[in-house]
Amino acid sequence: MDRAQKEQVVEELGQIFESSGVVVVAHYEGMTVAHMQDLRSRMREAGGSVRVAKNKLAKIALEGKPCASIADYLTGMTVITYSEDPTAAARVADKYAKDNERFVILGGAMGDSALDPAGVKAVASMPSRDELIAQIVSCIGAPASNIAGAIGAPASNIASILSTLEEREAA
Repeated sequence: MDRAQKEQVVEELGQIFESSGVVVVAHYEGMTVAHMQDLRSRMREAGGSVRVAKNKLAKIALEGKPCASIADYLTGMTVITYSEDPTAAARVADKYAKDNERFVILGGAMGDSALDPAGVKAVASMPSRDELIAQIVSCIGAPASNIAGAIGAPASNIASILSTLEEREAA
C-alpha cells in the first residue's frame, strides 16, 4: 500500500469516526471468510457497516475525533463496526458475539463517550430511533383516543340500557 492509498484510508476512517452514531471495536481472530460475510450482511441489513483496517492507520484517523478514546482498543486483529443509528451497530455486534465466540467485543464509542464491552451491551439493549419515535407517537395519541372513548361511552351506555329494557318488555 503506497502513501496515497494510506492517506485515502485515513481520510475514509476519519469520516467514519466523525459521522457515526456508534463505533464498536472487536477482535475477529480465527473467523472464517463465511463468518465475516455473515457479519457484513447482518450489519448491512441493520443499516451499519463493517471495516477492517490497519490499527496504525485507524489510530491516525482517530486523532482529534470525538471517539479518540477507542484508540486503546486497536491492538491485534480488530474489526470496526459502525452505524449512523446510535444502536444498530452495537445491537448487531452484541448479537453476533453471542452467536460466534471468535468475535470478541473490546469496546467502542458513542459520540465522545467511550464504551467498554458492558457499555456496548447496554447500548445494544436500548430501543432504536424508530422504536423511540413510535413510543412517543403512541404517548401523544393516547390522550386523544381516551377522550374519544370517554365522549362515546355515555351514548354507548344509554344504547345498552335501552336495549336491555326492550328485551325485558319483549319477554
